[in-house]
Amino acid sequence: MEAQPWRRYVIALLLFSAVVPSTTSVNHYSIPEELEVGSVVANLASDLGLDVTTLARRKVRLDIIANKKYLEVNKDTGELFILERIDREYLCISKSTCYLKMEVILDNPVRIFNIEIEIQDINDNVPYFRRDTINLDVSESTPAGERFSLSNAVDPDIGSNSIRTYYLSESDHFEIEVQTGRDGSKFADLILKKPLDREEQAVHNLMLTAVDGGKPSRSGTASIIVRVLDTNDNAPKFDKESYTINLSENSPIGSLVVKLNATDLDEGTNSDINYSFSLYTSEKTQETFTLNPNNGEIRVKEMINYEDFKIYDMEILATDKGTNALSGKCKVRIIITDMNDNHPEISIKSFTSPVKEDMAVGTVIAVVSVSDKDSGENGQIDIHISDELPFTLKESSDNYFELVVSEPLDREKVPEYDITFTVTDRGNPPLSDNETMTLELLDVNDNVPQFPQSFYTIQVVENNAPGALLSSLTAHDPDLHENQYLVYFIVEKEIANTSMSMLFSINPENGNLYALKTFDYEIEKEFLFHIEARDSGIPPLSSNVTVHIIIMDQNDNTPLIVSPWRAHGSVVEEKIPRSTDKGTLIAKVIAIDTDSVHNSRITYQFLQNTDATLFSLDQYNGEIRTMRMFSYRDSRHQRLVVIAKDNGEPSLSATVTIKLSTVETALKTYADLTEVPLEYDIFSDLNLYLVIGLGSVSFLLLITILVTIVLKCQKPKPSKAAPPCRNSVISERNSTIADSTLVSNDAYWYSLFLAETRKGKLVVRQPVPKGARYIVSSIPRSTGVTETSDSAASTLQVGR
Repeated sequence: MEAQPWRRYVIALLLFSAVVPSTTSVNHYSIPEELEVGSVVANLASDLGLDVTTLARRKVRLDIIANKKYLEVNKDTGELFILERIDREYLCISKSTCYLKMEVILDNPVRIFNIEIEIQDINDNVPYFRRDTINLDVSESTPAGERFSLSNAVDPDIGSNSIRTYYLSESDHFEIEVQTGRDGSKFADLILKKPLDREEQAVHNLMLTAVDGGKPSRSGTASIIVRVLDTNDNAPKFDKESYTINLSENSPIGSLVVKLNATDLDEGTNSDINYSFSLYTSEKTQETFTLNPNNGEIRVKEMINYEDFKIYDMEILATDKGTNALSGKCKVRIIITDMNDNHPEISIKSFTSPVKEDMAVGTVIAVVSVSDKDSGENGQIDIHISDELPFTLKESSDNYFELVVSEPLDREKVPEYDITFTVTDRGNPPLSDNETMTLELLDVNDNVPQFPQSFYTIQVVENNAPGALLSSLTAHDPDLHENQYLVYFIVEKEIANTSMSMLFSINPENGNLYALKTFDYEIEKEFLFHIEARDSGIPPLSSNVTVHIIIMDQNDNTPLIVSPWRAHGSVVEEKIPRSTDKGTLIAKVIAIDTDSVHNSRITYQFLQNTDATLFSLDQYNGEIRTMRMFSYRDSRHQRLVVIAKDNGEPSLSATVTIKLSTVETALKTYADLTEVPLEYDIFSDLNLYLVIGLGSVSFLLLITILVTIVLKCQKPKPSKAAPPCRNSVISERNSTIADSTLVSNDAYWYSLFLAETRKGKLVVRQPVPKGARYIVSSIPRSTGVTETSDSAASTLQVGR
């Protein structure tokens, strides 16, 4: 948008001599401030008589003023134009006139022209106050007409554009008067036109406006806050002129009777109130009640008795703390009401403590008396104790009561009783009092020691070290002192002529049970006896507990090979025909282990086999059978080493060496396993003599056992804890063979019967019922064996 012609082209006032143009003449121009950039001030080429076409060549230029270049010459047209906006208030601070003086310089030839530009003021600034808020403190006692100076407004413009007048917002109490200073500046005074009342309005908010003389005019505002200062012009005033208070006698000292409240419309110290008794209040009243001077609280000062005074009258003054103190007053009447003010009393006349816990029901423990200073219903008294106590109260005479045992006492349940006697009168409201006494109970030995369990099962691994701790059997006695001191001992009991005290020992003080010997599972499997705990009371009380000792097996017995029989360290030699068929039973290895079921399970395997394709070994029953028929390439002598291992951890074992020789004679092969025993071959002469000798010894042993059983039947039944009977086949832990008869309680074993025969067969294996005993008897070699199954030489006995 183009500027108006009068702003684009300013008529320059040239004040230079027209007769002789010289470089010393000055060209004068006048422009308003804030012209837009690009506005033309004058045509210098025309005013200075310069050729426009030579301006660029002669390098026409203006000098710089204060590091700013406000104007510039157009080298094409010779016009002087605005290069940067000009602010007169910035260039000429506090000056009524403002000029820009500069030189126009040309080269070839050098010429210098002086020009002067007057910057005219425009109304471009708004009047403003140095403070936006003016605070005034005016006392409410200030008379009307009082003047208060206000800070004047500021306008950077000059002349008619400066501040012309002030205006004040509408107010009933204030007005302003505009004054003119010597320099022509305007300022205003605030005038109080009506007296102030702080209690009516404490703060007055006014608005002061300054207006300049520009066209259009501009204005600025400031807020005037007038705070009214208080004067002591109001007297304190109570909420009520008179008070009537009902107060019970014997009210606690310090209890609040009434809180008076007076108010003062003034503020500060003028409103601070002090309360006091007037001269019309009696000394007795002032001695009985206190008045708090700060908050007006009336409290009880000493005990109040209805019989002394029934009514108290007083006059209270409320005085402020102003310079000229003002006061107000009120009257207070306190009416005393009668009440039940005497508490019942209780007195312990007789009391016995401590007492034994076995005290008989109906025994008198204490005697108490009660009293009350009041009369009528206020003097009638009721006394009681807790219903949860094992005691009752019985009235023996007027106001005398006996404390009697009503239920059996037990110190272990309640060691002492806190007995509280409570007495209450029948006044309204009722008054009460209480008295507590402590009754202690002495212990009596009336509790039997108790074990946590009635039956203890203790497992002990065999081969234990003598003196090993087996368990701790501790009983508890709730009695006290010597009545709870316990002594432990073993109740004597003999098993197989052996006393329990020789096998076990118990610490009499703490109940620790120890083993006195090393136990062998194969000899003793369990013990059953009693432990008794006895206190130290008079008379002493005791209880006992049953202890079951179970001996746990260890794998400490090596399997014993009982078949085929051989001398210690010798090799078993057998002869078999070379025509033996496949699957023929050649030999059977039988081993026994006296350990428990788990440890005594036997498995068999070849440790050495001359020909692994010729013989097989059943790992569970020890049967050695041919896997094929003999051929001409097979050696005549075969060596078999069989190892029998138990199931223990670690495993123990035994070995047997069988040397087989094959013969061409027409010998009968071993018979197959069937259910019925058949014929048996004739034993060798050596074995026959051995069997006859062993049979004689066995017969004598049997007769001895029968006689012993008959004698034992006439004696008391032995204890169940006796060690199990052992047959003479294994008399010691080394399992030395002493007889031809084997006895075992192991249900794992099968009845076994092996007969080497050329014509006969083996008896079938028969499982033995669980818990039964079986006897395996060896069969002597003979030439006259009958075929009956009940032959003495082939008997398998099973017993329970």
